[in-house]
Amino acid sequence: MGGLDVYAELAAAIGAGEPVVLATVVRTNRSVPRHAGAKMLIYQDGRTNGTVGGGEMEARVRAEALASLGDGRPRYLTFPLVDPASGDPGVCGGEVELYVEPQMPPATLFVIGAGHVGKAVVELADWMGYRTAVWDDRPDVLGEIDRADTALGGTIDDAIATVGVDARTSIVLVTRNVALDLELLPELLATPADYIGVMGSRRRWATTREALLDAGVSAEALGRVTSPIGIDIAAETPEEIAVSIMAEVVERSRAS
Repeated sequence: MGGLDVYAELAAAIGAGEPVVLATVVRTNRSVPRHAGAKMLIYQDGRTNGTVGGGEMEARVRAEALASLGDGRPRYLTFPLVDPASGDPGVCGGEVELYVEPQMPPATLFVIGAGHVGKAVVELADWMGYRTAVWDDRPDVLGEIDRADTALGGTIDDAIATVGVDARTSIVLVTRNVALDLELLPELLATPADYIGVMGSRRRWATTREALLDAGVSAEALGRVTSPIGIDIAAETPEEIAVSIMAEVVERSRAS
């Protein structure tokens, strides 16, 4: 596959929200199967497009690429191709250096509650480049959201399935009352979301937590919840609260 074809495939994968890794030969020395500029795409399911040399070396590149999708970090790889008996992945006689770079789709920010704060969080997250989704059980309020990639009503289970909540999803609950939090949190805690934050005072969360424990939700599961939500910046307006929330979301994602 030529370089332009690789880039077209890469753009298509990113556009479809599919994680993919671009492996590029960046430097070679002496006899090698492919030279600088050779590229290969490695997908999450292990399939590839293009080649960086084939054989055992390419198998090792594929393994490192899949690992990079797991942690989101690039790798710089060096392979001597001289002596398989000592662990080299080939006998060409040269050396290959490659850069393996994961291309991840935008992380998802899933906002539960489309009121004033929810709307401000969606708008800020959209500006920051997140894939945004918002859920609310009030069609009139949901209709005022115009910056979300996905606006959802209906059941929270259906919304979770539509959004595709995964380990790169942050969930922000900015609902109107404790009763709604009690209804929604057990379903949200069953997801692999990286962050679940709940807006409200410490007293409100203590009341919610106690009720969820009484309902059979484990203390371990509730330990995943951050509440009160957001970094303390003495925020007052919906926009300021949105800044504090997104600052915490970013901080958590950087620490993961």
